[in-house]
Amino acid sequence: MKNLLILLGLIFFLSLNSCARRVILRQPANVTVVNKLPRNHKVVRINGKRYYVWNGKRYSKTKNGYVIVNI
Repeated sequence: MKNLLILLGLIFFLSLNSCARRVILRQPANVTVVNKLPRNHKVVRINGKRYYVWNGKRYSKTKNGYVIVNI
């Protein structure tokens, strides 16, 4: 009986200490997607990531096109 109570207590304790966290990803309301960059854009690397610069704005490549990013 004592072992059963210890086992139930352990199961209850472990169920409260889950490693999983709830993450909700929301896309910003104002997203500008460009299908094709202008011919005279420049490619720069910042922190190992590739960005495209044109007209003072930085773009990042996504599966839907190029998105303006703030770094």
